[in-house]
Amino acid sequence: MLQCLCAGLGTNIGLLLLLVVTYWLYKVVKKRKKHKRIQKFFKRNGGLLLQQQISTNEGLVDKTSLFTAKELLKATDQFNESRILGRGGQGTVYKGMLSDGRTIAVKKSKVVSVDQLEQFINEVVILSQINHRNVVKLLGCCLETEVPLLVYEFIANRTLFDHIHDMNAEFPITWYMRLRIAAEIAGALAYLHYETSVPIYHRDIKSSNILLDENSKPKVSDFGISRSIAIDQTHLTTLVKGTFGYLDPEYFQSSQFTEKSDVYSFGVVLVELLSGQKAISSSVTEDERSLATRFLVSMKRNCLHKILDPRILEQDNEKDIVGIANLAYGCLDLNGKERPTMKEVAMELENIRQSKTPASAQRVSRVINTEVGSLVMSDINSTWTISDHNSSLPSDTNPLLYQTV
Repeated sequence: MLQCLCAGLGTNIGLLLLLVVTYWLYKVVKKRKKHKRIQKFFKRNGGLLLQQQISTNEGLVDKTSLFTAKELLKATDQFNESRILGRGGQGTVYKGMLSDGRTIAVKKSKVVSVDQLEQFINEVVILSQINHRNVVKLLGCCLETEVPLLVYEFIANRTLFDHIHDMNAEFPITWYMRLRIAAEIAGALAYLHYETSVPIYHRDIKSSNILLDENSKPKVSDFGISRSIAIDQTHLTTLVKGTFGYLDPEYFQSSQFTEKSDVYSFGVVLVELLSGQKAISSSVTEDERSLATRFLVSMKRNCLHKILDPRILEQDNEKDIVGIANLAYGCLDLNGKERPTMKEVAMELENIRQSKTPASAQRVSRVINTEVGSLVMSDINSTWTISDHNSSLPSDTNPLLYQTV
């Protein structure tokens, strides 16, 4: 009987050991599969491309943080739909909270394609080089998941587009807020063009890509199609990409994107701030759908009052309004060479904010009739000479009305 008991005990121990070994092997195999899957995702999500970019840009080594899938899943409650902040052409943005208490925004791509991966890695590289109070801060990225993830600082107060076009807002955006926001955006773009180690062209400036924080401070975001450019270059030759209504017509015609193309897009944002209208409207005739077109026509016909947002016609701001209108008119010049630089635009906006007259200004004379009176432009100065826009205004065949993809 003792022999039988020992034999049974030995069998049980053998089975137990077998189960332990089997479980251990299962865990090892599962861990290896997970590791292989992570490696597969890392390569597919552009990890090798990012490593290559980091190796050629020494400054990126300490600025590019890699988050794990586990911590981002926990931060976003498994990417719960209740955490969604917004959806765009490139993916969905979720609100999350890291274990250290920081609130973040996680951008999750919709699909994976070679083109989108290049945009993703490009955004990581571009934002890692930028340190400006009016540019959204990139905290890092995650390459371990099925689709790539970008992690940003959380900006709490929606987009500039939302604030301009929300007619039911409890606290509408005032003229003085609009003027400050415009000046700070221009300063950020001037920084990108002139003060980074290599010039950076945003290529998709629009009001929905400008976030506002709790103090209504603007943050330029979405650098997916942005590009760095060698200092000795004057333009980028690329496939035409951008947003309907903000696209520089010269860029569309030539495929050559210059710093003045960003200036044009910013000019459309200025007109949005002036008019309270969207860059593209479906409520007007086809040849007037473009806000830029309607604005240029209004300026040429001296009837700016027809396009101004009634909410900004406050007491004693007529001179500022005309100054901004004149500035926007210059930014939207159909001849890119005649447009001001972003540095000049930023300086002019600061001059208007501070009610200072630029020493190097050239006098521009124009009369614009508005609902609050006749505003004489001879008292408004500009740091460049505005052309007469002798070229034909946009029509239904003009690139201003072309739908890009």
